[in-house]
Amino acid sequence: MISYREAIERLLAPLSVLPSESCALADAGGRVLADTLTSPLALPSFDHAAMDGYALKAGASTGGGSEHPVRGSLAAGDAVPGARSSACEIMTGARLPDGLDAVVAVERTDVLQAQPDGTPRRIRLLDDVTPGQNVRRTGSDVSRGASVLAAGTVIEPAQIMLLAALGITRLAVVRRPRVAIICTGKELQTGAPSPLRDGQIHNSNGPYLVAELRRADAEVVSCVTVDDTVHPYVAALERAVEAGVDMVVSTGAVSMGRHDFVPDTLRQVGARLLFHKVAIRPGKPLLAARLHAGPLVLALPGTPMAVAVGARFFVAPVLRAMAGQGGEPVLHATLASAQHSKPGLRHFLRAALWLDEQGRLQARPLDRQEPFRIQPFAHADAWVVLDGHAGDFASGMQVEIASLGLAATSLSIGAATGGRTDRPSRCAFSRDEPR
Repeated sequence: MISYREAIERLLAPLSVLPSESCALADAGGRVLADTLTSPLALPSFDHAAMDGYALKAGASTGGGSEHPVRGSLAAGDAVPGARSSACEIMTGARLPDGLDAVVAVERTDVLQAQPDGTPRRIRLLDDVTPGQNVRRTGSDVSRGASVLAAGTVIEPAQIMLLAALGITRLAVVRRPRVAIICTGKELQTGAPSPLRDGQIHNSNGPYLVAELRRADAEVVSCVTVDDTVHPYVAALERAVEAGVDMVVSTGAVSMGRHDFVPDTLRQVGARLLFHKVAIRPGKPLLAARLHAGPLVLALPGTPMAVAVGARFFVAPVLRAMAGQGGEPVLHATLASAQHSKPGLRHFLRAALWLDEQGRLQARPLDRQEPFRIQPFAHADAWVVLDGHAGDFASGMQVEIASLGLAATSLSIGAATGGRTDRPSRCAFSRDEPR
Protein backbone atom coordinates (compact mmCIF):
# COMPACT_ATOMS: atom_id res chain seq x y z
CA MET A 1 0.00 0.00 0.00
CA ILE A 2 1.34 3.41 -0.97
CA SER A 3 0.44 6.97 0.02
CA TYR A 4 -1.93 9.11 -1.96
CA ARG A 5 0.84 11.49 -3.02
CA GLU A 6 3.05 8.66 -4.24
CA ALA A 7 0.12 7.16 -6.14
CA ILE A 8 -0.53 10.46 -7.91
CA GLU A 9 3.15 10.82 -8.79
CA ARG A 10 3.21 7.34 -10.33
CA LEU A 11 -0.03 8.01 -12.14
CA LEU A 12 0.94 11.34 -13.68
CA ALA A 13 4.66 10.85 -14.34
CA PRO A 14 4.31 9.02 -17.69
CA LEU A 15 1.41 11.11 -18.99
CA SER A 16 1.78 13.53 -21.87
CA VAL A 17 -0.52 16.22 -23.17
CA LEU A 18 -3.00 15.03 -25.78
CA PRO A 19 -2.67 16.41 -29.33
CA SER A 20 -4.48 19.56 -30.36
CA GLU A 21 -7.26 20.11 -32.86
CA SER A 22 -8.85 23.16 -34.45
CA CYS A 23 -12.14 24.31 -33.01
CA ALA A 24 -14.59 27.06 -33.94
CA LEU A 25 -15.01 29.65 -31.21
CA ALA A 26 -18.75 28.97 -31.17
CA ASP A 27 -18.01 25.36 -30.19
CA ALA A 28 -15.13 26.05 -27.81
CA GLY A 29 -17.06 26.34 -24.55
CA GLY A 30 -15.55 24.02 -21.96
CA ARG A 31 -12.56 23.11 -24.13
CA VAL A 32 -8.94 23.55 -23.02
CA LEU A 33 -6.69 25.91 -24.93
CA ALA A 34 -3.74 24.07 -26.50
CA ASP A 35 -1.44 27.03 -27.20
CA THR A 36 -0.91 30.45 -25.70
CA LEU A 37 -2.93 33.00 -27.67
CA THR A 38 -1.53 36.38 -28.68
CA SER A 39 -3.70 39.27 -29.70
CA PRO A 40 -3.90 40.00 -33.46
CA LEU A 41 -4.98 43.58 -32.77
CA ALA A 42 -5.18 46.25 -30.13
CA LEU A 43 -8.28 46.46 -28.00
CA PRO A 44 -9.74 49.05 -28.29
CA SER A 45 -8.43 49.28 -31.82
CA PHE A 46 -8.89 53.07 -31.97
CA ASP A 47 -9.35 56.00 -29.58
CA HIS A 48 -13.06 56.39 -28.92
CA ALA A 49 -15.52 58.24 -26.72
CA ALA A 50 -16.32 56.77 -23.31
CA MET A 51 -19.63 58.67 -23.12
CA ASP A 52 -22.00 60.87 -25.09
CA GLY A 53 -20.78 64.45 -25.38
CA TYR A 54 -18.45 66.59 -27.45
CA ALA A 55 -14.98 65.77 -28.75
CA LEU A 56 -12.53 68.64 -28.80
CA LYS A 57 -8.87 69.57 -28.58
CA ALA A 58 -8.04 70.13 -24.92
CA GLY A 59 -5.76 73.03 -24.07
CA ALA A 60 -5.69 76.59 -22.86
CA SER A 61 -8.92 77.40 -24.68
CA THR A 62 -10.98 74.64 -23.04
CA GLY A 63 -11.42 76.03 -19.57
CA GLY A 64 -14.72 76.19 -17.77
CA GLY A 65 -16.99 78.83 -19.29
CA SER A 66 -15.34 78.75 -22.71
CA GLU A 67 -17.56 78.58 -25.79
CA HIS A 68 -17.03 76.40 -28.83
CA PRO A 69 -18.70 75.99 -32.21
CA VAL A 70 -19.87 72.44 -32.93
CA ARG A 71 -19.38 71.07 -36.43
CA GLY A 72 -20.59 67.60 -37.24
CA SER A 73 -21.85 64.62 -35.29
CA LEU A 74 -20.44 61.10 -34.96
CA ALA A 75 -22.14 57.94 -33.74
CA ALA A 76 -20.49 54.56 -33.08
CA GLY A 77 -19.65 52.97 -36.41
CA ASP A 78 -19.64 56.18 -38.44
CA ALA A 79 -16.80 56.83 -40.85
CA VAL A 80 -14.51 59.49 -39.37
CA PRO A 81 -13.71 62.58 -41.42
CA GLY A 82 -10.21 63.96 -41.72
CA ALA A 83 -8.31 65.91 -39.08
CA ARG A 84 -10.21 68.71 -37.47
CA SER A 85 -9.81 71.26 -34.71
CA SER A 86 -13.38 72.34 -33.87
CA ALA A 87 -15.65 70.55 -31.42
CA CYS A 88 -17.75 67.66 -32.69
CA GLU A 89 -20.82 66.05 -31.19
CA ILE A 90 -19.89 62.43 -30.40
CA MET A 91 -21.65 59.35 -29.05
CA THR A 92 -20.28 56.59 -26.83
CA GLY A 93 -18.08 54.22 -28.82
CA ALA A 94 -17.56 56.59 -31.76
CA ARG A 95 -14.01 57.06 -33.00
CA LEU A 96 -12.32 60.35 -32.14
CA PRO A 97 -11.40 62.40 -35.21
CA ASP A 98 -7.70 63.10 -35.65
CA GLY A 99 -6.72 66.30 -33.92
CA LEU A 100 -9.21 65.92 -31.06
CA ASP A 101 -8.11 64.33 -27.80
CA ALA A 102 -10.83 64.74 -25.17
CA VAL A 103 -14.54 64.29 -24.64
CA VAL A 104 -16.70 66.44 -22.39
CA ALA A 105 -19.89 64.80 -21.14
CA VAL A 106 -23.05 66.29 -22.59
CA GLU A 107 -24.39 67.06 -19.11
CA ARG A 108 -21.31 69.20 -18.38
CA THR A 109 -22.15 71.63 -21.17
CA ASP A 110 -24.80 74.20 -22.02
CA VAL A 111 -26.16 74.30 -25.56
CA LEU A 112 -26.13 77.93 -26.69
CA GLN A 113 -27.34 77.42 -30.26
CA ALA A 114 -28.95 74.50 -32.05
CA GLN A 115 -30.24 73.72 -35.52
CA PRO A 116 -33.98 73.21 -36.07
CA ASP A 117 -33.55 69.45 -35.74
CA GLY A 118 -31.88 69.84 -32.34
CA THR A 119 -28.30 69.31 -33.48
CA PRO A 120 -26.05 71.55 -31.31
CA ARG A 121 -24.22 74.38 -33.08
CA ARG A 122 -22.52 76.09 -30.16
CA ILE A 123 -21.80 74.96 -26.58
CA ARG A 124 -20.38 76.34 -23.34
CA LEU A 125 -18.15 74.18 -21.11
CA LEU A 126 -19.09 74.02 -17.44
CA ASP A 127 -15.68 72.61 -16.34
CA ASP A 128 -12.07 72.60 -17.47
CA VAL A 129 -11.31 69.85 -20.01
CA THR A 130 -7.99 67.97 -19.98
CA PRO A 131 -6.32 65.79 -22.62
CA GLY A 132 -7.53 62.19 -22.58
CA GLN A 133 -10.66 62.99 -20.58
CA ASN A 134 -13.42 60.42 -21.20
CA VAL A 135 -11.40 58.78 -23.97
CA ARG A 136 -10.76 55.03 -24.22
CA ARG A 137 -7.26 54.82 -25.64
CA THR A 138 -6.10 52.39 -28.32
CA GLY A 139 -4.73 49.22 -26.71
CA SER A 140 -5.68 50.27 -23.16
CA ASP A 141 -7.38 46.87 -22.67
CA VAL A 142 -5.16 44.64 -24.83
CA SER A 143 -2.11 45.65 -26.80
CA ARG A 144 -1.40 44.13 -30.20
CA GLY A 145 0.80 41.03 -29.89
CA ALA A 146 0.20 40.64 -26.14
CA SER A 147 -0.40 37.19 -24.64
CA VAL A 148 -4.07 37.09 -23.73
CA LEU A 149 -4.75 33.47 -22.70
CA ALA A 150 -2.27 30.81 -21.60
CA ALA A 151 -2.23 27.22 -22.78
CA GLY A 152 -4.29 25.09 -20.42
CA THR A 153 -6.99 27.73 -19.95
CA VAL A 154 -10.55 26.41 -19.96
CA ILE A 155 -12.61 28.36 -22.47
CA GLU A 156 -15.62 29.72 -20.62
CA PRO A 157 -18.05 32.54 -21.52
CA ALA A 158 -15.67 35.29 -20.32
CA GLN A 159 -12.89 33.93 -22.53
CA ILE A 160 -15.29 33.66 -25.47
CA MET A 161 -16.20 37.33 -25.03
CA LEU A 162 -12.51 38.31 -25.14
CA LEU A 163 -11.67 36.16 -28.16
CA ALA A 164 -14.72 37.34 -30.07
CA ALA A 165 -13.73 40.95 -29.39
CA LEU A 166 -10.29 40.17 -30.83
CA GLY A 167 -11.83 38.71 -33.98
CA ILE A 168 -10.58 35.19 -33.26
CA THR A 169 -13.00 32.69 -34.78
CA ARG A 170 -10.95 29.48 -34.56
CA LEU A 171 -8.43 28.26 -32.00
CA ALA A 172 -6.35 25.20 -31.17
CA VAL A 173 -7.76 23.18 -28.29
CA VAL A 174 -6.60 19.97 -26.66
CA ARG A 175 -8.37 16.92 -27.99
CA ARG A 176 -10.94 15.60 -25.55
CA PRO A 177 -9.72 12.57 -23.57
CA ARG A 178 -11.49 9.41 -24.74
CA VAL A 179 -12.67 7.27 -21.86
CA ALA A 180 -14.33 3.86 -21.65
CA ILE A 181 -16.24 2.78 -18.53
CA ILE A 182 -16.59 -0.85 -17.47
CA CYS A 183 -18.85 -1.66 -14.51
CA THR A 184 -18.44 -5.17 -13.12
CA GLY A 185 -21.00 -7.15 -11.14
CA LYS A 186 -23.68 -9.68 -12.00
CA GLU A 187 -25.91 -7.94 -9.45
CA LEU A 188 -26.06 -4.74 -11.54
CA GLN A 189 -29.20 -4.09 -13.55
CA THR A 190 -28.74 -1.83 -16.55
CA GLY A 191 -30.85 -0.85 -19.50
CA ALA A 192 -34.61 -0.33 -19.44
CA PRO A 193 -36.08 -0.16 -15.94
CA SER A 194 -37.68 -3.38 -14.77
CA PRO A 195 -38.42 -5.00 -11.41
CA LEU A 196 -35.20 -6.00 -9.68
CA ARG A 197 -34.64 -9.71 -9.29
CA ASP A 198 -33.60 -11.07 -5.93
CA GLY A 199 -30.10 -9.79 -5.06
CA GLN A 200 -30.01 -7.21 -7.87
CA ILE A 201 -29.35 -3.47 -7.58
CA HIS A 202 -29.59 -0.62 -10.06
CA ASN A 203 -26.25 0.42 -11.54
CA SER A 204 -25.54 3.91 -10.20
CA ASN A 205 -21.77 4.00 -10.75
CA GLY A 206 -22.02 3.97 -14.54
CA PRO A 207 -24.45 6.90 -14.89
CA TYR A 208 -22.48 8.87 -12.29
CA LEU A 209 -19.17 8.40 -14.12
CA VAL A 210 -20.72 9.24 -17.50
CA ALA A 211 -22.16 12.46 -16.09
CA GLU A 212 -18.95 13.50 -14.33
CA LEU A 213 -16.68 12.72 -17.26
CA ARG A 214 -18.87 14.58 -19.73
CA ARG A 215 -19.04 17.52 -17.37
CA ALA A 216 -15.23 17.47 -17.29
CA ASP A 217 -15.25 17.66 -21.12
CA ALA A 218 -14.11 14.08 -21.66
CA GLU A 219 -15.54 11.97 -24.47
CA VAL A 220 -17.23 8.88 -23.05
CA VAL A 221 -16.72 6.30 -25.78
CA SER A 222 -18.65 3.53 -24.03
CA CYS A 223 -20.17 2.49 -20.73
CA VAL A 224 -20.78 -1.23 -20.38
CA THR A 225 -21.67 -3.62 -17.58
CA VAL A 226 -20.15 -7.09 -17.36
CA ASP A 227 -20.52 -9.92 -14.89
CA ASP A 228 -17.87 -11.07 -12.42
CA THR A 229 -15.92 -13.21 -14.88
CA VAL A 230 -12.72 -12.72 -16.80
CA HIS A 231 -13.74 -13.10 -20.44
CA PRO A 232 -16.42 -10.37 -20.64
CA TYR A 233 -14.08 -7.96 -18.87
CA VAL A 234 -11.20 -8.74 -21.24
CA ALA A 235 -13.53 -8.39 -24.23
CA ALA A 236 -14.62 -4.97 -22.97
CA LEU A 237 -10.97 -3.95 -22.57
CA GLU A 238 -10.22 -5.08 -26.12
CA ARG A 239 -13.15 -3.08 -27.51
CA ALA A 240 -11.94 -0.03 -25.61
CA VAL A 241 -8.44 -0.41 -27.07
CA GLU A 242 -9.86 -0.82 -30.58
CA ALA A 243 -11.88 2.38 -30.07
CA GLY A 244 -8.64 4.26 -29.34
CA VAL A 245 -9.44 5.34 -25.79
CA ASP A 246 -6.92 7.13 -23.62
CA MET A 247 -8.23 5.75 -20.34
CA VAL A 248 -10.40 2.92 -19.07
CA VAL A 249 -12.24 3.40 -15.77
CA SER A 250 -13.65 0.22 -14.26
CA THR A 251 -15.62 -0.29 -11.07
CA GLY A 252 -15.69 -3.30 -8.78
CA ALA A 253 -13.83 -6.63 -8.50
CA VAL A 254 -10.56 -5.00 -7.47
CA SER A 255 -10.21 -5.97 -3.80
CA MET A 256 -9.12 -9.25 -2.20
CA GLY A 257 -12.26 -11.41 -2.44
CA ARG A 258 -12.48 -14.63 -4.40
CA HIS A 259 -14.48 -12.88 -7.13
CA ASP A 260 -12.19 -9.85 -7.33
CA PHE A 261 -10.64 -10.90 -10.60
CA VAL A 262 -9.50 -7.54 -12.03
CA PRO A 263 -5.92 -7.38 -10.64
CA ASP A 264 -4.98 -10.89 -11.87
CA THR A 265 -6.77 -10.34 -15.19
CA LEU A 266 -4.81 -7.18 -15.90
CA ARG A 267 -1.57 -9.00 -15.16
CA GLN A 268 -2.60 -11.84 -17.48
CA VAL A 269 -3.24 -9.48 -20.39
CA GLY A 270 0.22 -7.95 -19.95
CA ALA A 271 -0.72 -4.72 -18.22
CA ARG A 272 1.97 -2.98 -16.19
CA LEU A 273 0.67 -2.28 -12.71
CA LEU A 274 1.51 1.17 -11.40
CA PHE A 275 0.05 0.51 -7.95
CA HIS A 276 -2.62 -1.48 -6.15
CA LYS A 277 -3.98 -0.25 -2.82
CA VAL A 278 -3.62 3.32 -1.68
CA ALA A 279 -3.70 4.59 1.92
CA ILE A 280 -7.06 6.33 1.55
CA ARG A 281 -10.58 5.89 2.86
CA PRO A 282 -12.83 5.19 1.09
CA GLY A 283 -11.30 3.49 -1.94
CA LYS A 284 -8.20 1.78 -0.55
CA PRO A 285 -8.16 -1.15 -3.07
CA LEU A 286 -7.87 1.23 -6.04
CA LEU A 287 -5.57 0.02 -8.81
CA ALA A 288 -3.82 1.73 -11.70
CA ALA A 289 -2.20 -0.01 -14.66
CA ARG A 290 -1.04 0.66 -18.19
CA LEU A 291 -2.16 -1.70 -20.94
CA HIS A 292 0.49 -2.77 -23.42
CA ALA A 293 -1.62 -1.19 -26.16
CA GLY A 294 -1.41 2.17 -24.46
CA PRO A 295 -4.51 3.14 -22.46
CA LEU A 296 -4.32 3.83 -18.76
CA VAL A 297 -6.61 1.71 -16.59
CA LEU A 298 -8.01 3.01 -13.32
CA ALA A 299 -9.81 0.20 -11.53
CA LEU A 300 -11.97 1.61 -8.74
CA PRO A 301 -13.68 -0.31 -5.95
CA GLY A 302 -17.40 -0.71 -6.61
CA THR A 303 -18.80 0.97 -3.49
CA PRO A 304 -20.44 4.26 -4.58
CA MET A 305 -18.33 6.63 -2.48
CA ALA A 306 -15.15 4.76 -3.40
CA VAL A 307 -16.10 5.43 -7.02
CA ALA A 308 -16.75 9.09 -6.26
CA VAL A 309 -13.39 9.46 -4.49
CA GLY A 310 -11.59 7.61 -7.27
CA ALA A 311 -13.16 9.88 -9.87
CA ARG A 312 -12.50 13.12 -8.03
CA PHE A 313 -9.01 12.48 -6.69
CA PHE A 314 -7.51 10.13 -9.31
CA VAL A 315 -9.41 10.48 -12.59
CA ALA A 316 -9.59 14.28 -12.35
CA PRO A 317 -5.79 14.78 -12.00
CA VAL A 318 -5.27 12.46 -14.99
CA LEU A 319 -7.68 14.50 -17.11
CA ARG A 320 -5.92 17.73 -16.13
CA ALA A 321 -2.52 16.27 -17.01
CA MET A 322 -3.81 15.07 -20.39
CA ALA A 323 -5.14 18.57 -21.04
CA GLY A 324 -1.84 20.24 -20.13
CA GLN A 325 -3.29 21.97 -17.09
CA GLY A 326 -1.41 22.56 -13.89
CA GLY A 327 -2.39 21.23 -10.51
CA GLU A 328 -5.50 22.42 -8.75
CA PRO A 329 -5.39 25.10 -6.07
CA VAL A 330 -5.27 23.96 -2.47
CA LEU A 331 -8.34 25.29 -0.67
CA HIS A 332 -8.92 25.41 3.07
CA ALA A 333 -11.81 25.89 5.46
CA THR A 334 -12.28 25.85 9.22
CA LEU A 335 -13.39 22.49 10.55
CA ALA A 336 -16.69 23.03 12.36
CA SER A 337 -16.83 19.71 14.21
CA ALA A 338 -14.08 17.53 15.65
CA GLN A 339 -13.15 14.44 13.62
CA HIS A 340 -11.23 11.30 14.41
CA SER A 341 -9.53 9.53 11.54
CA LYS A 342 -7.47 6.39 11.36
CA PRO A 343 -3.78 7.41 11.34
CA GLY A 344 -1.96 6.52 8.15
CA LEU A 345 -5.00 6.93 5.90
CA ARG A 346 -6.03 9.99 3.92
CA HIS A 347 -9.75 10.46 4.55
CA PHE A 348 -12.25 12.02 2.16
CA LEU A 349 -15.42 13.19 3.90
CA ARG A 350 -18.56 14.66 2.38
CA ALA A 351 -19.21 18.04 3.97
CA ALA A 352 -21.44 21.10 4.12
CA LEU A 353 -19.93 24.56 3.67
CA TRP A 354 -21.12 27.93 4.90
CA LEU A 355 -19.81 31.36 5.80
CA ASP A 356 -19.93 32.32 9.47
CA GLU A 357 -20.79 35.80 10.76
CA GLN A 358 -17.18 36.90 10.26
CA GLY A 359 -17.21 35.71 6.64
CA ARG A 360 -14.95 32.70 7.34
CA LEU A 361 -15.55 29.53 5.38
CA GLN A 362 -16.70 26.69 7.63
CA ALA A 363 -16.82 22.99 6.78
CA ARG A 364 -18.79 20.38 8.69
CA PRO A 365 -18.50 16.72 7.64
CA LEU A 366 -21.97 15.27 7.27
CA ASP A 367 -23.30 12.43 9.36
CA ARG A 368 -23.44 8.92 7.92
CA GLN A 369 -20.10 8.79 6.12
CA GLU A 370 -20.29 5.07 5.32
CA PRO A 371 -19.13 4.57 1.73
CA PHE A 372 -22.32 2.80 0.61
CA ARG A 373 -24.48 5.83 1.44
CA ILE A 374 -25.31 7.97 -1.60
CA GLN A 375 -27.85 10.41 -0.17
CA PRO A 376 -25.32 12.44 1.89
CA PHE A 377 -23.26 12.84 -1.28
CA ALA A 378 -26.26 14.37 -3.04
CA HIS A 379 -26.64 16.90 -0.20
CA ALA A 380 -22.95 17.77 0.23
CA ASP A 381 -21.17 20.93 -0.88
CA ALA A 382 -17.58 19.70 -0.92
CA TRP A 383 -15.06 17.10 0.19
CA VAL A 384 -13.09 17.59 3.38
CA VAL A 385 -9.66 16.00 3.09
CA LEU A 386 -8.00 14.86 6.31
CA ASP A 387 -4.29 14.17 6.03
CA GLY A 388 -3.27 10.68 7.08
CA HIS A 389 -0.52 11.75 9.49
CA ALA A 390 -2.92 12.79 12.24
CA GLY A 391 -5.70 10.95 14.00
CA ASP A 392 -7.64 13.67 15.82
CA PHE A 393 -8.77 16.88 14.14
CA ALA A 394 -10.15 19.42 16.58
CA SER A 395 -12.95 21.81 15.79
CA GLY A 396 -11.47 25.10 14.57
CA MET A 397 -8.55 23.53 12.70
CA GLN A 398 -7.83 24.50 9.11
CA VAL A 399 -8.40 21.57 6.77
CA GLU A 400 -8.14 21.02 3.05
CA ILE A 401 -11.35 21.01 1.03
CA ALA A 402 -12.11 20.16 -2.60
CA SER A 403 -15.11 20.57 -4.84
CA LEU A 404 -17.35 17.55 -5.34
CA GLY A 405 -17.03 17.27 -9.10
CA LEU A 406 -14.23 16.62 -11.59
CA ALA A 407 -14.75 19.91 -13.41
CA ALA A 408 -13.78 21.96 -10.38
CA THR A 409 -14.22 25.68 -10.97
CA SER A 410 -16.20 26.62 -7.88
CA LEU A 411 -17.47 25.37 -4.58
CA SER A 412 -21.07 25.44 -3.45
CA ILE A 413 -21.73 27.10 -0.13
CA GLY A 414 -24.80 25.99 1.78
CA ALA A 415 -26.87 27.94 4.24
CA ALA A 416 -25.56 28.97 7.65
CA THR A 417 -27.13 25.93 9.30
CA GLY A 418 -24.67 23.76 7.39
CA GLY A 419 -27.50 21.41 6.59
CA ARG A 420 -29.63 23.03 3.91
CA THR A 421 -28.89 22.43 0.27
CA ASP A 422 -30.25 25.51 -1.49
CA ARG A 423 -26.67 26.73 -2.00
CA PRO A 424 -27.34 30.45 -2.40
CA SER A 425 -23.81 31.50 -3.22
CA ARG A 426 -20.58 30.28 -4.76
CA CYS A 427 -16.97 30.25 -3.58
CA ALA A 428 -14.79 30.68 -6.64
CA PHE A 429 -11.06 30.08 -6.90
CA SER A 430 -8.25 30.63 -9.37
CA ARG A 431 -6.82 27.86 -11.52
CA ASP A 432 -3.34 29.35 -11.43
CA GLU A 433 -2.37 28.36 -7.92
CA PRO A 434 -0.36 25.11 -7.76
CA ARG A 435 -1.60 22.08 -5.90
